[in-house]
This record gives sequence, structure tokens and C-alpha cells, in this order.
Amino acid sequence: MLTDKEVKKLREDIVFSETLKDIPFVFHTTWGIFSPRNIDEGTLLLLKYLDINESDDCLDLGCGYGPLGLTMAKLAPKGQTTLVDKDFKAVEYSNINAELNQIKNAEALLSNGFDQIQKKKFDIVVSNIPAKVGNELLSLFLHDAYKQMKPGGKIYVVTITGLRKYIKRNFEEVFGNYKKLKQGPNYTVAMATK
Repeated sequence: MLTDKEVKKLREDIVFSETLKDIPFVFHTTWGIFSPRNIDEGTLLLLKYLDINESDDCLDLGCGYGPLGLTMAKLAPKGQTTLVDKDFKAVEYSNINAELNQIKNAEALLSNGFDQIQKKKFDIVVSNIPAKVGNELLSLFLHDAYKQMKPGGKIYVVTITGLRKYIKRNFEEVFGNYKKLKQGPNYTVAMATK
């Protein structure tokens, strides 16, 4: 059984530094948020292929503690970046990390997909899609993304490689196009344009 001191230690923030797209960050996380001790392999792969303009309005769908969204906010200082997650702790830590990294053009909101941000329009939508999200919710995400993207907007996703054909079919159905940017042994990065 854990001692009181060990339990107290588990409640402390997990803190680590990481450089993403040549930008240094400090992240605070906690247990229960996806990949709390380091940036996961899928996120790192997606960031390699992300193309952001300085005035883009961006959305990080399922933001966790914010590595994708906060990187986009830094790359698009003249745009606004919105981060959403259905987990209130993820939203809390995304906002904490925005403040810690002095990012003023980003805000994290509690939202199940697009349900709390229906009036916003985006140039870029990104998501590190969980493997177990389910086909129905993924379909809702893609259809909602299409509706809330500006003409010419781009959606980038990273999934486990086993979902690549499903993503291709759904991107072609919803967006009318699909581009595989990178297929690795574990993860695949794909993009579509509105």
C-alpha cells in the first residue's frame, strides 16, 4: 500500500520540457490525461507534416494538455487557436500550459467535438484521433469539421496505421479528397482539403 507521502507525490503535476517545431515548451500534465510524461509518437509525427500560416485560425480537436494546439498557436501568431476536449482536466491543463508558455492567442474549451464551438470557422483542424473513438463519433467529427472549415481549409489527422483505409474512405466521402502524408509502422498522417 502507498504511503501518504507517495500518494501526495502522485497528485503533483508532471512537468517536462519539449521542443516542437523548433519552439521550446514546458508542459504540466497529470495522471489520467493521454501521454502525461512525454509527447506521444503520433503527435510528434503529425507535427512534422503540419503546414501552418501565421494568420491561420486553428482547431485542435481532442487537445489533451495542448501540445498540438499550442504549437499551432505559436506558428500562427496572427490567428486564433481553439483547443477542445471532452475531459475537463485536459482543458484545464491546456489553459495552464498556454499561460505558462505565454501564448495569448489560444483558448481551450470543454466541448464534445464541435458542440460548444459551432460559430467558429477554421483554416486548419488537427486531431490525434484515439484508436477507440468509434466509427460513429469519428463520422460526426469529420462532417462537423467540414462544416466549420473555411474554403481551402485543411484537416490533418494522425491515427494508428490500422485505421488508415477507414480514414481514406471517410476523407474521400466527406471532403472529396485524401492525401497520405506519412505512413509509419505504428501511425499514419493524412490530410484533406475543403
